[in-house]
Amino acid sequence: MTAHYLGIHPAAVIEDGAQLGHDVNIGPFCHVGPGVVLGDGCSLHSHVVIQGETSLGEGTEVYPFASLGLAPQDKKYAGERTMLVIGERNVIREYVTMQPGTQGGGGVTRVGDRGLFMVGCHVAHDCQIGDDVILVNHVSLGGHVEVEDAAIIGGLSGVHQFCRIGRHAMVGAHSMIVRDVLPYTTVTGQRAHFAGLNLVGLKRHGFDNEVRRQLQDIIDTLFSEPGIMEQRLDEFQRIPGVGEAGPAKNLLTFLKRASKGRGFTGPLE
Repeated sequence: MTAHYLGIHPAAVIEDGAQLGHDVNIGPFCHVGPGVVLGDGCSLHSHVVIQGETSLGEGTEVYPFASLGLAPQDKKYAGERTMLVIGERNVIREYVTMQPGTQGGGGVTRVGDRGLFMVGCHVAHDCQIGDDVILVNHVSLGGHVEVEDAAIIGGLSGVHQFCRIGRHAMVGAHSMIVRDVLPYTTVTGQRAHFAGLNLVGLKRHGFDNEVRRQLQDIIDTLFSEPGIMEQRLDEFQRIPGVGEAGPAKNLLTFLKRASKGRGFTGPLE
């Protein structure tokens, strides 16, 4: 164990090799493994288990009974050295599980900064989570899922492996995601369907009327009537301002990739 100024409860177990930053607080009955790195100001409440090659960024707070970095739930995993990398100032609540990557998925599960992971959430192997993401209670992400910046996933929702959730998307509670969710949109349902732009989220994050209009024009063109996706993508290019860097271009880039993969979540038929 390497450490500076520490607030470690005598009932905590810190194995040799763990690296602890300044002003770290570790409560009773925590177990920190030899390959763990805790950044400055990290706080572990009681009964937290962190194992494997796991790093937590500065100021991250972990609540009781969370388990981070234990072996992935993948039958192909054979004990190879893989990683779980968690960014700065995340809040990880009770009973959350996050697992490291696998050799077949790139070897790293990555979580960005300032996320909120509420009680009982599961982040599976090889997931890639952006910044400012919120997972509400008991959300379960399958392996290889990507969640982009500022997305919110409602409680008790499940996301099928390899799906992507676009930035500033909102997934309603009790939803099952089996296809990609377009950025800036809302989806909901036991077999999730498109429910419109995430107007509340866009306004809260300061997107102006012009940006919201561009996004709405793309959505209207996409879902107005049946058609071939390649033709629709050509139509989008004619919408004013779409080719410039910004949310509209982000949506189109995501859409092109989705159309070649699992597909994307559309409206009810």
